[in-house]
Amino acid sequence: MNFIENFYSQFLRVFRDGVFGISLGDLIIIFGCIILSLLVRGIVATVLVNKVKKIVSKTGNKIDDKLFEALVPPFRLLPIVVVFLAITLYFDIESTLGVYLKKINNTLSTIFVFWLIHQALIPFSNLFNKLEKILSKGLVLWIVKSLKYLIIFLGIVAVLEVWGIKIGPVIAGLGLFGVAVALGAQDLFKNLISGIMILLEKRFQIGDVISVPGHTEGTVEHIGFRSTLIRKFDSTPITIPNYIFAEAPILNYTNRNYRRINWTIGLEYNSTLDQLKKLTDNISSYLSQNDNFIVNDTYKSFVRIEKFNDSSIDILILCFTSTKDWDKYLEIKEELAIKIKDNVEKIGLNFAFPSHSIYIEKNNSIDNNKT
Repeated sequence: MNFIENFYSQFLRVFRDGVFGISLGDLIIIFGCIILSLLVRGIVATVLVNKVKKIVSKTGNKIDDKLFEALVPPFRLLPIVVVFLAITLYFDIESTLGVYLKKINNTLSTIFVFWLIHQALIPFSNLFNKLEKILSKGLVLWIVKSLKYLIIFLGIVAVLEVWGIKIGPVIAGLGLFGVAVALGAQDLFKNLISGIMILLEKRFQIGDVISVPGHTEGTVEHIGFRSTLIRKFDSTPITIPNYIFAEAPILNYTNRNYRRINWTIGLEYNSTLDQLKKLTDNISSYLSQNDNFIVNDTYKSFVRIEKFNDSSIDILILCFTSTKDWDKYLEIKEELAIKIKDNVEKIGLNFAFPSHSIYIEKNNSIDNNKT
């Protein structure tokens, strides 16, 4: 009996004292509540979320759909927050366990609130699109990203405050470290400043087709803090540091008003003056009467005899199309080429090609000697 009593008393003592002063009963309750919260979280994720999604999808407003999708992840954390709040109320707040449970509960609540704000910023960031008329699209994206990073930073500061860690001394200590890092990260700051200048000066925006002489040309896909991503015409992505754009001249093809056609057509030397005049007049008339071309005092068209080349009479055709779209531009060029060839054939002209003529003179003195 003494052995059984000693074992029973030892068991009660271990059950009562537990680990680090926490009884096994309390630990069982805590782990049971955590498992319960995970089960409740699963129910919320599968049942409640799906029902709310059906209700939201019936509305004609797209903002609430995006808002719901953005808020689903933080709301799945809500059951865990509620369960830990119940655990905190169950135990003595003044005890060591109660103090730590309270801090854990406050930490989860803080994470939930800032996560909720961060996710809510995603659908409402569409409201910033109205600023694109004043600011560039890339700058608006930077503002949205900066707000997200600011929310994350404030959330981390709030969590540290819950655990009694003051952020002020930490920032002061990081200041000295930051000076050392800044000395070795001059290129990073140079790229950052150059990126800001790109957005403020609106030299180019996302979606623009640009050419960086000596580097690449293509479509701008992303303007980052350190570099810019350009998609080349063969679909190959290339990343260029932002400081390159501050030093190199940038050709922005998207910002031009119209696309230009600059052709030189070579005709044979046996062409008559009347034929050449008729051809230039026909092409000039076609350019001025066709809506696909812009002909005014600012954007003039020229169809003139340019020069006498080695094996051709060159006709210069210089004009501006009424579109910036590449596909439409190629279509207009094709129509113009067909029109030119049709006129050349109707007038009786021929296109010249590189050729050489050899003239052989008969030497009479040599022929007389032979006879």
